[in-house]
Amino acid sequence: MQPDLIFTLLILFVSVILHEVAHGYMANWLGDPTARLAGRLTLNPLVHIDPIGTIILPLLLVFTNSPFFIGYAKPVPYNPYNLPGKYDEPLVAFAGPATNILLALIFGLSIRFAGAALGQNLENAFATIVYVNLLLALFNLVPLPPLDGSKVLGGVFTALSRNLARGYETFLINFQRIGMLPMILLILVIFNFILQPVFVPVLRSLFTLLTGVSI
Repeated sequence: MQPDLIFTLLILFVSVILHEVAHGYMANWLGDPTARLAGRLTLNPLVHIDPIGTIILPLLLVFTNSPFFIGYAKPVPYNPYNLPGKYDEPLVAFAGPATNILLALIFGLSIRFAGAALGQNLENAFATIVYVNLLLALFNLVPLPPLDGSKVLGGVFTALSRNLARGYETFLINFQRIGMLPMILLILVIFNFILQPVFVPVLRSLFTLLTGVSI
């Protein structure tokens, strides 16, 4: 395995952990201590590793020469009954992608405004961080469970129309009945064959917007 590929997988690993920890911190801030009491508000990778999402899925994408790398950590637990606000769950859900967006902003703007001073190796490392975190943010905002976008969109529908929110909630409940692994496989199929023609140009455009570098 090439060093740049190993570095990309390492960045993916760290980024998905920060993503999950952000969910827990937001839930705790809103009044739900479930993640904190479960010991999940930590950067210790051992408590966040999911055998499928953190290890098997990224390696499978590597060895099948996938054009993108996706992974996920063990979901941080939360109790919705401890979140009384009608937008609390969407806020908890959005905290993960928001963290990835923040990381992409920090390192992307560093490239844009200090790229020459960074040196080629460090600039390439920063570019990888930006790309991976933009990819994670956009992918997790796809509005299908178990991705965060499903709860974020549910929050938008709640703000717009109670009937719309109820209809979408019914769809989510029925979709989740197929089970976790089938959901993940179905999302990957939808992503590859339906969303990717739109997703990749958007990803590249955002990368260029942040860094000033075209890919």
